[in-house]
Amino acid sequence: MIRVRQIKLSVLNDNKNSLEKKILQKLKVSKKELLSFQINKKSIDARDKKNIFYVYEVDVSLKNEQKISLNQDILLVEEVPYSFPKSTKKMHDRPLIVGSGPAGLFCAYLLAEAGYRPIIFERGDAMEERISTVQRFFDKNILDPESNIQFGEGGAGTFSDGKLNTLSKDHLGRQRKVFEIFVENGAPEEILYIHNPHIGTDILRHVIVNMRNKILQMGGEIHYRSCVTNIFHEKGKITGVEVNHKERIHSSIVVLAIGHSARDTFLMLHNQGVFMKPKNFAVGVRMEHKRQMIDEWQYGSFASKLGSASYKLTYQTGEGRSVYSFCMCPGGFVVNASSEEGMLAINGMSNYRRDEENSNSAIVVSVTPEDFGEKLFGGMEFQRELEKRAYQEGSGFIPVQLYKDFCTNTISTSFGEVIPNTKGATSFGNLRNVLPEYITNAILEAMPEFGKKIHGFDRGDTILLGVETRTSSPVVIVRDEDFSSSIHGLYPCGEGAGYAGGITTAGVDGIKVVEKIVLSL
Repeated sequence: MIRVRQIKLSVLNDNKNSLEKKILQKLKVSKKELLSFQINKKSIDARDKKNIFYVYEVDVSLKNEQKISLNQDILLVEEVPYSFPKSTKKMHDRPLIVGSGPAGLFCAYLLAEAGYRPIIFERGDAMEERISTVQRFFDKNILDPESNIQFGEGGAGTFSDGKLNTLSKDHLGRQRKVFEIFVENGAPEEILYIHNPHIGTDILRHVIVNMRNKILQMGGEIHYRSCVTNIFHEKGKITGVEVNHKERIHSSIVVLAIGHSARDTFLMLHNQGVFMKPKNFAVGVRMEHKRQMIDEWQYGSFASKLGSASYKLTYQTGEGRSVYSFCMCPGGFVVNASSEEGMLAINGMSNYRRDEENSNSAIVVSVTPEDFGEKLFGGMEFQRELEKRAYQEGSGFIPVQLYKDFCTNTISTSFGEVIPNTKGATSFGNLRNVLPEYITNAILEAMPEFGKKIHGFDRGDTILLGVETRTSSPVVIVRDEDFSSSIHGLYPCGEGAGYAGGITTAGVDGIKVVEKIVLSL
């Protein structure tokens, strides 16, 4: 197979016929030599706002491939598909999976495909009931601590943008396998090749349900409203779990795919002797701007044709702290993502079309164990303290403030051109009462620099919302080279365990854990 790179098409002339013509020109062959082609990558080159291109990388089949002259943009390749490890050995026990976020779901999906009949325990609701529970929270501010934006089928990523981008390399095809499973279950086929792919929360919900049904069809089980409240082990080996403080289920294989907000579960695992360490994460606020402003900054006069634009911003303060954009949601909402009573945390969410009035992103500042006392759960308590302050500052609602008022340490009284687009009610408050001074100072130092990169980013009527604390897990559940924790057979997995940073990497980590389990039989 021939891989052809750096094929550029004007955004005004982007169609299959034009792409085919460009392929033939680049390979210097006639149409009769072409058997087929498939898009491998598609991105946008927007460096010149007056002349924006789509850039393609395609895999081509020809009648006489050996006659093609190869160079840096025309390569001979052989794609190696993902290969699941082979084993003829049976598991003595059905594997138990704690949590049905992307890590748990992909772990269960591959185990079920291999005939191992996994059992998933999910503390929250199935998708259908979860959507209703979350909507009730948005509408009436009635929180269900067990089923919310953090907990429930699909995990926290289900009520996000469904972003699938990752910086991780994919030499063994695991990432491709994640995308293929998503597509098989209803995700847009474009995620297989488009740069910075996303599914959108509206489509992802249906994809998750389809994945669940496949797992059930392949012999798996899923139990909702089933929180793992204890684990059992003997002589350093896992023997089972307790569910809802009453039922005990035996197994020598337990996968912990608990998510980054399972604070009570972290405490339980620590009490049972599971070794973990504190880790760095980041906290800050969300910022909303007019989507049109962001789109025109990125795409100029082509903005209406190319749709919602993304950005990525980074800055290093004079004191050495990183300030950066996180989980950018083009054309989306800011959502109340709380999971504990009396505390308030937020996140971003977009539908597939990304066509809402505002674009938002978290602007967060790095924090380390040194900032919260080096204690194992110091980071978790730090998150909780900020969330309590946010809840109090907004009187139970999302506290909001204009950037110009954040600068002057005053509470806003009205909005400018940017009106908050939220799921969950808002209330004016002073976010400087929520954040530690060093976080505030870092954001204030970074914003003028971000304004130089994106004109208008630091305009006075930019909306700030608080507080963003759930960027990643505050701990790492330590695992060995076989991916087992300090209790053998207990496998920490995904974002909550500290081994992933988004939907794709969590799904990939679930696959890695399956591989280790099968190879250990």
